[in-house]
Amino acid sequence: MSSQPIKTPRPGRLLLVGLLTTVAAGAIVAGGLIDRARSNQDLATWTNAQAVPTVALAEFAHGDAAHSLVLPGNVQPYNKAAIYARVSGYLKSWQQDIGAHVTAGQVLATIDTPDLDQQVAQAKATLASAKASYDIAALTANRYDTLVKRQAISQQVADQSGADAAAKKAVMDANEANVRQLETMQAFKQIVAPFDGVVTQRNTDVGALINAGSTAGQELFEVSDLHRVRIYVQVPQAFSAAIHPDLKATFEMPQYPGEKFDATVITTSNAMNAMSRSLLVELQADNCGRQDSRQHLLPGRVPDSGRPEHGAHSGHGPDAGQ
Repeated sequence: MSSQPIKTPRPGRLLLVGLLTTVAAGAIVAGGLIDRARSNQDLATWTNAQAVPTVALAEFAHGDAAHSLVLPGNVQPYNKAAIYARVSGYLKSWQQDIGAHVTAGQVLATIDTPDLDQQVAQAKATLASAKASYDIAALTANRYDTLVKRQAISQQVADQSGADAAAKKAVMDANEANVRQLETMQAFKQIVAPFDGVVTQRNTDVGALINAGSTAGQELFEVSDLHRVRIYVQVPQAFSAAIHPDLKATFEMPQYPGEKFDATVITTSNAMNAMSRSLLVELQADNCGRQDSRQHLLPGRVPDSGRPEHGAHSGHGPDAGQ
């Protein structure tokens, strides 16, 4: 095996190779730094562009100023009376049941009042006794007046007789007033309708114990005047300024789907409800001619705002006008 001498590179060539390597590495590093700087600049530009808000412009056009407000309401009779007994006893009979059309003064029921009847009899007997005492006292006073003119008796005796007659007359008058009061109470044995309307409740039956008054007693009947109905609506404060008397509105009832009824604003409470921030508004609707027809407006609460088609409409749009 022959051995060849190893050639040693020249120092100049090694310096050249090292210089080329250094330049190449520097070019690579510089290129990376330039690319990174360019990326940072692009990111900053995109970030600034995204920070600017984008506004979509729309062309202005005049809209319809009319609007409709849909609210739940509460339908009430024009007049409603809860009827209690004025005298105690037992219900003897009732003449009118729920749904009956009654007129003012028509008898609804009759109460049997044995205690009151005995009081009347006793008061009349007391009155008769007082009247008899007065009659004899008045007769005696008249006789004494005649005798005193003839000087048969003294004036003192005549005066005492006249005073006794006057006192007995006062007692008679008091007993007579007591009899009239008890006879007036006897008139309440018959329960009558206070006005023309419909019997909407009957809470008693024959033989039931009746206690007088609204504290100890119970409501026997309820009569409602339905020739008109009142509709109460809570209007939000934001819409309260547009509500005024004679404002026209329409409303719907759940039993008549699709049917609209006319109503008119009558008055408002003129005060905001502190809890609901709303204004109580009263509307009225005519119910005459409907009581014997299919479209009969009945008292009660219309559904809540979850079903606006059953609410009361008010405002200045198709559902309401001025």
